[in-house]
Amino acid sequence: MKTALLIEDHEQTQAWMREVIEGAFPGVDIHLAETIEQAREAIQNHQFNIALVDINLPDGSGIDLVTEMVARNTVGYIVMSTIFDDDDHLFKAIQAGAHGYLLKDQPQEQLIEKLKGITRGDPPLSPGIARRLLTFYQQQALVKTAVVEPVKVESMLSNREEEVITLLAKGITTKEIAKMLEITPNTASGYVKSAYRKLNVSSRAEASLKAVELGLVNSSAD
Repeated sequence: MKTALLIEDHEQTQAWMREVIEGAFPGVDIHLAETIEQAREAIQNHQFNIALVDINLPDGSGIDLVTEMVARNTVGYIVMSTIFDDDDHLFKAIQAGAHGYLLKDQPQEQLIEKLKGITRGDPPLSPGIARRLLTFYQQQALVKTAVVEPVKVESMLSNREEEVITLLAKGITTKEIAKMLEITPNTASGYVKSAYRKLNVSSRAEASLKAVELGLVNSSAD
């Protein structure tokens, strides 16, 4: 990561999150925005590899800003960095297009490791967040199957792509998947990219939700 946009209005938290970003991506050029308006100006004039977005900003919600970032396509990777751990904020952020969701009350070293995971293809999700996403969409999938026929995915994904997406949804990293399936990491990444394209998703979080919808992960999955 060469450029980062930190959207945060509290001075102490700004300094703390700067250390997190620099710890994850040494030498990264960090731009700071304290309001939505400042962030809008930044994304109008610059391209960023990653943005860390607070939700509660002085002039509005960072979730609304995520929608604008996705539409402008000037930020490669969008991560919410927030104190809100409720389902309402979480699901709205993911639906808006956020690729990750980190809680700022985690130890700094854990946040650094979560951000480092982006380069390995792992979504930055705080402990418990991924499970809550899966649980919610498992429940939704059960409701849907009560009134409609199950979705047929055989024509969409190859057997190997189904395997990879299923393992991703269970929180297994791409590197670990390669070892489990006895393939190279590059081959595993290729299956991930191909499956993402077919499923029209762009992140592990979205792929996990789609895996539940398609019945690749059921309500009793570990």
